[in-house]
Amino acid sequence: MAHKKAGGSSRNGRDSAGRRLGLKKTGGQAVLAGNILVRQRGTKIHAGENVGMGKDHTLFATSEGRVRFYDSGQRTYVSVEPLG
Repeated sequence: MAHKKAGGSSRNGRDSAGRRLGLKKTGGQAVLAGNILVRQRGTKIHAGENVGMGKDHTLFATSEGRVRFYDSGQRTYVSVEPLG
């Protein structure tokens, strides 16, 4: 009577898709109002001048201009400076 035990089942083997977070525009780039600048979890980067924040902490331009990242104290900010 040759018997083989039933194979075990693994409880691993699944993963979720990446969330496409991070910088969408870099410093010095020209942007239009409504352009997304940063997608993030929490306020890793804070909203500066002419930048709005969505409910998921997404930062977006509220006016046309050029992107500028800067540090102030412990925080990093992104602002949009008007062209010209």
